[in-house]
Amino acid sequence: MSLPKVAFIGTGGTISSLGQHTLDIMDYSVRGRMMHAGEMVERVPELAGVADVFAVKFRNIPSYDISFPEWRELVRLCDTLVAEHPDLAGIVIGHGTASLEETAYALHLTVKVKVPVVVVGSQRPASGLSSDAAMNLVNAVRVAADPASRGRGVLTLLNDEIQSAREVTKTSTWRMQTFRSPDFGVLGHADGDRIVYYRRSERRGAPDTEFDIRTLETLPRVDITYAYAGSDGTAIRAFVAAGARGIVSAGFAPGFPGTADGAALEAAVASGVTVVQGTRAGSGRTVRGAKMLANGILAADNLNPQKARILLAMALSVTSDPGEIERMFATY
Repeated sequence: MSLPKVAFIGTGGTISSLGQHTLDIMDYSVRGRMMHAGEMVERVPELAGVADVFAVKFRNIPSYDISFPEWRELVRLCDTLVAEHPDLAGIVIGHGTASLEETAYALHLTVKVKVPVVVVGSQRPASGLSSDAAMNLVNAVRVAADPASRGRGVLTLLNDEIQSAREVTKTSTWRMQTFRSPDFGVLGHADGDRIVYYRRSERRGAPDTEFDIRTLETLPRVDITYAYAGSDGTAIRAFVAAGARGIVSAGFAPGFPGTADGAALEAAVASGVTVVQGTRAGSGRTVRGAKMLANGILAADNLNPQKARILLAMALSVTSDPGEIERMFATY
């Protein structure tokens, strides 16, 4: 019986990195190099036992430099792969962990293909002692090839854990178990014998979304302001002056700014900027209370600030109506 066909797109990151020696697990990005997708597939012969994997040429980019242009390119590339390979079972995208959750969520809102898309990274370079790179890649391919992965939106796979792109976030700098879904936990596991799912995310995701970035030139500018003791609104005023169409406020838990920041946010709303209030806490819902209603400020639900920024930018690409944007935050 033939194996399922899976495409692997490599964008660089730790999972593709080769350091100077096996204990070079921190400074490898400065002194080493990154492999392209084809090299990575050749380096992991175990892939041939789980799927018919073919590498897709992209380019290697530090993940902190990946944003809208790459998201749009990846969405288009997924379209092309499905069109050129009608028997394609799934797509895996290798990515650096620094911004992996942001790319995954952007794709979760914009990918239009029906095959599973799995974003994978690693905490240690491929050359490092006890690296998680090869195992994560093999498991990501297994997840992408599994029919049970369909209809779950964009997924991430690290440390044997399958998580929703909407919910997952990086929680630790170096530890292998860094990626977590704080409020609800994993969707399932990539165990040695099979892929096992235990729950679904209730929020809507790819491919059934109203956002289409394939023909956009850019996304509206949306910035994040972070609450801290003594913050005085300077950052908010600078963002407005820079042309921000939206601002996400990473407020004090359970979701409010300090007095000076609050005044600056209210002024921003009055000038036509859409403001979404979130929290810096890392988990939990932000509720749209009476004061937020009175000041025209929306709530981020339980999205963390970096993901609320992505959804707000997507929303502003199709509407500026606050009621519609509020609906989108309750939907995605």
